[in-house]
Amino acid sequence: MADFLYQLLLTFDATLRIAAPLILCAMAGIFAERSGVIDISLEGKLLTGAFVAAAVAALTGSPWLGLICAIVASVFMSLVHGFACITHKGNQVISGVAINILASGLTVVIGIALFRRGGQTPTLGRDERFKPLDWIGTEAMDAVPIVGTIYRQLISGHNILVYLALLAVPLTAFVIYRTRFGLRMRAVGEVPEAVDSAGVSVTWLRYRALLIGGMLCGIAGAYLSVAQGGNFVREMSAGKGYIALAAVIFGNWRPLRAFMACLMFGFLEAATSRLQGVDLPLIGEVPTQLMLALPYVLTVLLLAGFIGRPSPPAAIGQPYLK
Repeated sequence: MADFLYQLLLTFDATLRIAAPLILCAMAGIFAERSGVIDISLEGKLLTGAFVAAAVAALTGSPWLGLICAIVASVFMSLVHGFACITHKGNQVISGVAINILASGLTVVIGIALFRRGGQTPTLGRDERFKPLDWIGTEAMDAVPIVGTIYRQLISGHNILVYLALLAVPLTAFVIYRTRFGLRMRAVGEVPEAVDSAGVSVTWLRYRALLIGGMLCGIAGAYLSVAQGGNFVREMSAGKGYIALAAVIFGNWRPLRAFMACLMFGFLEAATSRLQGVDLPLIGEVPTQLMLALPYVLTVLLLAGFIGRPSPPAAIGQPYLK
């Protein structure tokens, strides 16, 4: 029993690590879509941030500089998306897909040009990555049964970007529901004509929402390559941007619900790695291929509307014509 609880605790620990980029991208998606802009480009911004962070960290030796550059690169992608679908009233879905394709190809091309490693970056050293943080009192808490293990494995021992991802959830909820900007942003996503008649720029509000989303995606990308991983490999985002978008829809565009959906996806992926090859009672050995596909199958089911009926912002996907 003790061994089972310990393995379960390790699974929860891995859940937080896996869910961190999903949480950040989901909060980014909420900002964009609450303002009325469909943001399928989460995947492309995540991939761009991951590449830039790893490349800059490899060239300069500083993970913090890599993080800053990843945010700048992701914000640039958000501006491209905004220029296409806000300024020029283009189709938001096509613009997002184009950014994803652009990021997929551009990261490989630039990676080959810089490092000659088939699109990958060099493996980062320990000082070139974000290190786990051990909280004060970890050694003393080890003497306390169960609680000490929870404190060391689940609460302490994560890098700073994991804690930033967790902090992003209440901050997003506060901005959306407790600030003037959040009120106007939600109004723009529902009835942009009313916001415009009040003398507030619909275009500027939507751009600001995309800029905030770009910053969050940049942090998520940096986490993938210079915190969770030790370098950049082609397509390392592996659909996490799309899964985050599914979490936004499953969470009905609400931060806390989207956060819980991200934890569910993270738990499934964490459990996948631990259940491969394990004989379960009454089931037997679970096929590896099934476990690897399970998070993505669940994503398809959620997007297909099998769980609840989503209520998107009324003006989402509609360019505003003054």
